[in-house]
Amino acid sequence: MVQAALHPSSGLAEWRERAGSVSPALGEALDTCAVLPMNQAECVDVLELLAMLGCDTQTQAAALWFEVSRIDPALWALREPSLPPDLQRLVGGQVAAEKVWALHAQHGADRGAEGLRRLLLAIIRDLRVVFILLARQLARMRAANALPDHERQPLARLTQDIHAPLANRLGIWQLKWELEDLCFRYLQPETYKRIARLLDERRVDREDFIRETLSALQRSLETAGIRAELAGRPKHIYSIWKKMQRKSLEFSDLYDIRAVRVLVDSIGDCYGALGVVHTLWPHLPGEFDDYIARPKGNDYRSLHTAVVGPRGKTLEVQIRTHEMHRINELGVAAHWRYKEGGAGDSEFEAKIAWMRRLLEPRPDSDGDLAADLHTELLEDRVYVLTPKGEVVDLPHGATVLDFAYHVHTEVGHRCRGAKVNGRIVPLTFQPSSGDRIEVLTAKVAEPSRDWLSAHHGYLHTSRAKEKVRTWFRRIAHDANLAAGRAIFEKEIKRLALPAADIGKLPAHFHLKTHDELLVALALGEVAPGQIARVLQEASAPPPAVPPPLGPTQARQALRDHSALSIEGVGNLLTTLARCCQPLPGDPVRGFVTRGRGVSVHRADCASLARLARRDPDRVIDVEWGKAAAQAYEVDIELRGYDRKGLQKDVTNLISNMGTHIIASSSRVFAHTGEVEMRFTLRVRDFEQLSGLLSRLAALPNVVDARRVSGA
Repeated sequence: MVQAALHPSSGLAEWRERAGSVSPALGEALDTCAVLPMNQAECVDVLELLAMLGCDTQTQAAALWFEVSRIDPALWALREPSLPPDLQRLVGGQVAAEKVWALHAQHGADRGAEGLRRLLLAIIRDLRVVFILLARQLARMRAANALPDHERQPLARLTQDIHAPLANRLGIWQLKWELEDLCFRYLQPETYKRIARLLDERRVDREDFIRETLSALQRSLETAGIRAELAGRPKHIYSIWKKMQRKSLEFSDLYDIRAVRVLVDSIGDCYGALGVVHTLWPHLPGEFDDYIARPKGNDYRSLHTAVVGPRGKTLEVQIRTHEMHRINELGVAAHWRYKEGGAGDSEFEAKIAWMRRLLEPRPDSDGDLAADLHTELLEDRVYVLTPKGEVVDLPHGATVLDFAYHVHTEVGHRCRGAKVNGRIVPLTFQPSSGDRIEVLTAKVAEPSRDWLSAHHGYLHTSRAKEKVRTWFRRIAHDANLAAGRAIFEKEIKRLALPAADIGKLPAHFHLKTHDELLVALALGEVAPGQIARVLQEASAPPPAVPPPLGPTQARQALRDHSALSIEGVGNLLTTLARCCQPLPGDPVRGFVTRGRGVSVHRADCASLARLARRDPDRVIDVEWGKAAAQAYEVDIELRGYDRKGLQKDVTNLISNMGTHIIASSSRVFAHTGEVEMRFTLRVRDFEQLSGLLSRLAALPNVVDARRVSGA
């Protein structure tokens, strides 16, 4: 078994004397812990392991402050505010990890240890916490022999399910081997003792054989001009047992009980040394692995070969560079750059991205390694819990309704609400990693067509949306047709769009008939905003030759600062009429005023109609140009039932949608409890207005939200 360099029996004060000078942060933590009733020997063990991993003193201090928070919460509450934010975050990560341990204790591995490993990395905000967790767990396992069996067994199972796989996936082999051996020792003590006894019985013979082998190999390498460092490689009990199980072998049939390791200066020397080994002894066919050309998923690199060595005994030889050995032993920790003043390291950054990936085990291959390093980063997923403690991963931005459909299609169809951490939330609520979600369902499946609207924000995942569409496809065609017609007519009325020929609409969406278009609208395959936008374009009047303008109007021609193009005569000074407040995309016409250029109205504006009857020669055709991405004023009206906070909700939503309120008014009808609100807004374009009206209409107590027609 791999053991740390030091197994201290002394306390923190003695450790501090041996360490010499320490940072202020670590010194303060040591002074605080030295007087508290805690297992100081275990704390020293943790510090030694963190130092061996190359972690900075702030990380070591955080390990101690976490013990303070557990032993004396009142003292921690007093001291925490004065600590640096990074240190507080490191302690907070350890507190978050305790929640994962609690889930494991509650549900065990049958609920998915892999999911708990994913959740652990998702809720940890500072990755240095991972090294603290591994070091503390190894220190606890070293001391677990003194615990009663009912405490030792759960500790070993937690380590086997969470910590040992983490250390393995991160390539921290020095911790991984010892964690696995200790788990094996406590969970299967009889098997562990049997293999340990077999190893011990042959130790003297094995050590003599290794000395003879190293002497012969050293001479051959020197003759070849290869400078190398040779050593016998310790074989770990758990790995021996795994190989016996995997290959159905007896202990006496294992060839790699005898093993040596060769460390050289360069990759070229690795392959040179391999040639020396194969020249010196015959190699065993099928027992060669090149993990330099094809590294393992945790970036382990080495050459492995098996040969028939001295005395005709099989022998395993591992060959690697000194740098490979350092990385193989310490894994991600070998690239640690959180130390103050540490230089940037692109390889380390790639490692960190990989470490934050999902940690599921998979067969090693170049493709998997590339995926580990560059795709599907953990930040793109959210890890939530079911009421039973199972971990569910969702895309970032998913809602609780997406979660319901992920659990089961029928659960989604019957979903009427949700609780997150015991608190009722709307269906549009987006949970965070670590949240526990309980879906509230009705007896009857009845999805809402609003769930398919992007404006309402109920569903984020395409998978959930398709399940809702499938549900609606199964109901009667006539019902879908009627629902689509209702949506169509509501959109036309809400946006105050003029009547238009709808015959060309289906072809625009590659559909054959108007009925097909209405069904697509009901199923959410076509958005109402798309219909309205195309309808506006179809409603625009055909261009006409404008009447000639007099000298007064010609002198008012300016450079094009407008979003409008004036047909036939270039660009004139234009203003948007206050009576109807046209928006980009609205069919518009112009009226030549006296001294103010061209006043632009919506084509169906009643005021423009009166002006046209009086002076028809001054009406000209205008159209929106490419520079229409300005801000335009528009009036909207809301109707609903009064409640506390309604106006605040409305104004907050308008602000969050990126629009600006210019004026507002409201009145309440006391005898009915109804409320009417009017707003003059500055919006970017028609599409923004359409989305805003949809979101406003979805607010509680709002019955209708629409654009006010021109008068």
